[in-house]
Amino acid sequence: MTNVPKTIRENLHFLCAEIDGQLIQLEAFFREPTAATARRIMDRAGYAHNLKTRILSACVRRMAAAKKSDREHLTLRSLEFVATDLQRLSNLARQSLRHVERIDSFATLLPERYPAIIDRVRSGVARIEEALVRSDSERAIEIGQLQDRIEADYRKLFKRYTKDMRNPQVRPDDIANSLLVASEIQRMGDSLKSISEALISANIGQAINFERYFALQSLMSDLDGSGGELTVETIAETRSGSAISAIRDKKSETVAAVFKAGEKSKVKEERQGVKSWHSIYPGLAPKILSYQKRDQSAALLIEHLPGLTFEHIVLNESDALCEAALARLSRTLKAIWKQTRTSAPAELASMQQLGKRLGEVRRVHPEFSDRKVRFAGEALPSLDKLIEEAAAREAAVPAPFSVYIHGDFNVDNIIYDPDEDRIHFIDLHRSRYMDYVQDVSVFMVSNYRLQVLDRDTRRRIAEVTREFYRAARSFARKQGDDTFEYRLALGLARSFASSTRFIFDKSHARRMWLRARYLIERALACPPGHEARFRLQMEELFVD
Repeated sequence: MTNVPKTIRENLHFLCAEIDGQLIQLEAFFREPTAATARRIMDRAGYAHNLKTRILSACVRRMAAAKKSDREHLTLRSLEFVATDLQRLSNLARQSLRHVERIDSFATLLPERYPAIIDRVRSGVARIEEALVRSDSERAIEIGQLQDRIEADYRKLFKRYTKDMRNPQVRPDDIANSLLVASEIQRMGDSLKSISEALISANIGQAINFERYFALQSLMSDLDGSGGELTVETIAETRSGSAISAIRDKKSETVAAVFKAGEKSKVKEERQGVKSWHSIYPGLAPKILSYQKRDQSAALLIEHLPGLTFEHIVLNESDALCEAALARLSRTLKAIWKQTRTSAPAELASMQQLGKRLGEVRRVHPEFSDRKVRFAGEALPSLDKLIEEAAAREAAVPAPFSVYIHGDFNVDNIIYDPDEDRIHFIDLHRSRYMDYVQDVSVFMVSNYRLQVLDRDTRRRIAEVTREFYRAARSFARKQGDDTFEYRLALGLARSFASSTRFIFDKSHARRMWLRARYLIERALACPPGHEARFRLQMEELFVD
């Protein structure tokens, strides 16, 4: 990492030296506790803080000075994390001494065990500069692996301290403070692991944690036959915490594969979803090239699909391409729905889904928490009450059949390849047999919630949703689905209201919230038994 500015390199060198000096003093204190040794550690708090502040300030200035690539910004951010965690080691050393001060019998602490643990921490600090300057990920991994050894040392101490709790000759408060000392030293291992992850992230150009790095390293070995040097660049971070990256051939600039890592249960669901689509409707989902799991994390190496996301097409491409993509999407969906149709009725349960999301929505938009609604002097029922009533009505009107759905049918999970005139689906962890209105409503609202305000784009978004609605309604009529529009009203209400948790713009969020209430009120105004006569007014819903 030779492009690290000289000022930052120098201050990082001094910070590493300062922390090592403090750790030497801490090690000496455990060997021979004296007030003078403890005071030397306490008095040097400002040195580490000032060096960290210089590094952070230099990183901020560097990032603000000129337009930088994502790789450079990631390097500087990683350096900020390294400096912050180094200073945290200093803080933890001082905090451990504060706990020691409260121990009457120093022998209770088992001080002879601590120098070896502190020495592990020092060995990690000693590796930082080499890992940084040489872009040495192997050295960075060694720093992170020290956390496991420190954790093992902590568990041995914990076991001994808890055993001593049963000894009547040992003061309980001495044991309590000894446990606190051990906990501070244990957290030094956590800081080393964070430093390791920051260094690895800077080296590979991808924000990544320890577990995901091993998965990426293992999966990339499966692509070694592709020839040239492979690089990694971030594509997205999902709301569920999964990281998505493109693995690109550095020479040809082509994307060799897509790497997706995250919580094991989520990745496992994604893998199962892809497998299901391959058996149900081949060619729609990407191929899984490899799969790895480690502890509670897992990762997939997925085939890179050519084409553009539907979101990109709606916002950036020509009218002709947008119309072609929408037409192909409509035909593809109808084919899937016909091919996967089963006679089992399906409950949409959109009002139940919305009820569970209200807490999240109101944490983002507290103004939606008012349960006393008045209009023209008249008291109106709260949305919570309307949802409760609508849930009962919805349960009585299931879809007459089930189809296999995407389950998270947002515009960024649909890819259109104009060269082949083909649709592909991605992010398939929620796929299942269900009411197709689920996908229809999510798709329509994911278009509407796009935060673009220019008139022409909003007009295009409105036209896309109307055309998609017409195609879905046509399918419903041909299949004899008489209550399609009634269920769609409640599905749209769910999507409008729950999607506001992703919208910061207050006026846009309020428009969506009011649309949700309007749809629920209209559905409730329909007399029971007349749901087949219910009709939606699309002009009122999708035109601002």
